[in-house]
Order: sequence, then structure tokens, then C-alpha cells
Amino acid sequence: MTSSPLVRTAAVTAPVLLFGYGVLRLIDGLDGHRDKGAWMWNAGHVMFFAAMVLLGALAVGARRMLPSRDFGNRLAANLAVVGALAGVAAFLWVIAGDLVPSFADAAPLPGPLPVAGNAVFVLGLLTLLVQLVRAHRLPAWSPVAVLFAFLLIPVSLDLIPAAAVLLFAGLLPLAGGRARLSAAA
Repeated sequence: MTSSPLVRTAAVTAPVLLFGYGVLRLIDGLDGHRDKGAWMWNAGHVMFFAAMVLLGALAVGARRMLPSRDFGNRLAANLAVVGALAGVAAFLWVIAGDLVPSFADAAPLPGPLPVAGNAVFVLGLLTLLVQLVRAHRLPAWSPVAVLFAFLLIPVSLDLIPAAAVLLFAGLLPLAGGRARLSAAA
């Protein structure tokens, strides 16, 4: 089974958009503060929003690439997709609040949900990638690169461009659309 056109597109485009967001965020902060509402802030957050939508689509597409032979693997994959999509929803809620402050004021994301959303998104996506490794559809280093990408971001938001490069490297094998890794891989 090959990756769908949406998975191939998302594997490349989501990290590129995340990189753009990170670069615009860095440029916006050169004067020592972030200008909410300024064009760089808005453009960057729209890029971030689109990247998260694509990563949600990638999670759904990755699930479809997995064999559905046994109940345990199906259950883990389905739960991973639910977690990834719940995390994407939390990200999108926060990003929407950053773009539209009146939305953030009217409907703030409750308490620990932003942090929990981040965690379940990463856990869900990594679970799917590891299952793709086990199904011989991704190289073993791919989820490792994605993990390190997501570990960089909490260290400093200024590392988002570097995280995007690692994410790009980790997801790039999905852009090729190969069904199985060769025996030499």
C-alpha cells in the first residue's frame, strides 16, 4: 500500500509551513517583542494553523497505510489517530485564539488542555510512525527524527525552524509513496 497524495503532500508541506512560521516568529521578535496583529504575526500563525491541519490529515492517512490484521494493532492505531486529532484540535483552538483575541477571550481552552493537547498529538503521531516502521513502511530513524523535532520546541520557541527541518527529514520518507522498504534499507 502506498501513501496517498494527501500524505505525500502533507509530509513535505507541513514542515515547510512550520519552518515559515518559525522564521516569521524570529523576525517578528527581533525588536524584543511580538506584535500581535502585525502582518508577520498573522501570516506566521496562518502558516502554523495550516501546518497543523496537514499534520492531522497525515495522521489519518498514516493510519490508512497500516495493515489491519490484528485487533491490538488496529486499536492502537485508531487510538493514536484519535489522540493526534484531539491534539490538532487543541493546537488549532490556541492558534485561532492567537489570531482572533476576541475568540480567545470568549472561548479559552480550559486549564491543562493546551499542554495535554500537545502531548497527545505528539504521542499519537509517533505511535503511528512507529507502527509504520514495524510494518516496514518507514525507516526506523524516521520517528526518532520526528521525536527530536518535537522535543526541541519546548526548549525554546526560537528553535521552531530547526524543529521543522528535523520534522521534514523525519516525514520525508512518506513523501516518496513507497509501499515497503527494500531489504537493504
